[in-house]
Amino acid sequence: MFKNKTVSGRNNIAGSNIAQLRKSATPKMSQRLLADKVQLEGLDLDKNAIQRIESGQRFVTDIELKVFARIFQVSYEDLLSEHKTVL
Repeated sequence: MFKNKTVSGRNNIAGSNIAQLRKSATPKMSQRLLADKVQLEGLDLDKNAIQRIESGQRFVTDIELKVFARIFQVSYEDLLSEHKTVL
């Protein structure tokens, strides 16, 4: 039977990479600021949604992934990488 979770039990792969990119931004970006940037791109995500994505509690849609890639100026592959640092 197929399960929609990672081996570690997370609901997404991209969340930890998004958190890493957000924290390594200069100047450091808060979850609220990231939510604001996402909203400026036309998606209705708030700080709590960002927190749930980063902690792996929430699934990430392909539309959201596209916006995160654009905000951080990285590829989709970078956001979906499980085994490398995305800096």
